[in-house]
Amino acid sequence: MPRNVLLDECVPRKLANHITGHNVQTVVKAGWASFKNGKLLYLAQAKFDVLMTADRNFIYQQNLANFDIAVIALSGGQPNQGSPASFA
Repeated sequence: MPRNVLLDECVPRKLANHITGHNVQTVVKAGWASFKNGKLLYLAQAKFDVLMTADRNFIYQQNLANFDIAVIALSGGQPNQGSPASFA
């Protein structure tokens, strides 16, 4: 089942090209650039199933149980090893 996926500003936009079978949009395209994480989660839960972020502190800054959206926090790896940095 295709999911609606939102890429946070800190996730390279080119990563969207590698997420197939789902509807992927960036925070910028959604018109939510520079929003604080709490407001972003509040808005995103109405239109998206998943929020992908590369902000390692994101999951600790918010009480995710209060939001009806899955959050995927990407961790960095070695460049050119399939990490988000390799898509920049």
